Amino acid sequence: MKMFKVATALLPMLFSAGLAFAGPGDAGHGHSNFSAGEPGDPKKPFRVVEVTMQEGDGTMSYSPKSLDVKRGEQIKFVITNGGALAHEFILADEKDNLKHAALMQKFPDMQHDDPNGKSLEPKAKNEILWRFSKRGTFEYSCLIPGHREAGMTGKVIVK
Repeated sequence: MKMFKVATALLPMLFSAGLAFAGPGDAGHGHSNFSAGEPGDPKKPFRVVEVTMQEGDGTMSYSPKSLDVKRGEQIKFVITNGGALAHEFILADEKDNLKHAALMQKFPDMQHDDPNGKSLEPKAKNEILWRFSKRGTFEYSCLIPGHREAGMTGKVIVK
């Protein structure tokens, strides 16, 4: 009964965060609308971008820190956690990532295996194929509490 009350209380907050939670994936992580484009089509051409997540000297970061993309281009992000801590790669606009980060403050053990986001343990590797269908500035960010604040964001500029 207590879990039902918690889940019921969270639903309005989850939807107001710009996150659509329905469909396959981890509980509460199926998306139907994305702010940074859409999942890619593996049958169409794509460019591979290797992204490494790391930490050290009180900072956390991605390499590369930024990426220029043409509108309509597909990118296969090959993501490696080169650090000693768990990290995430969540691709969205800044507004959606900040809303999701606030939710992560309340649920820090939330895991992501979504079309636009992956949680990775140390030394793990994963991939995201993404089509940037919208012009603008987007970001990839680690939403584990404290990580974004320690500098763990990257920028995607779609022209």
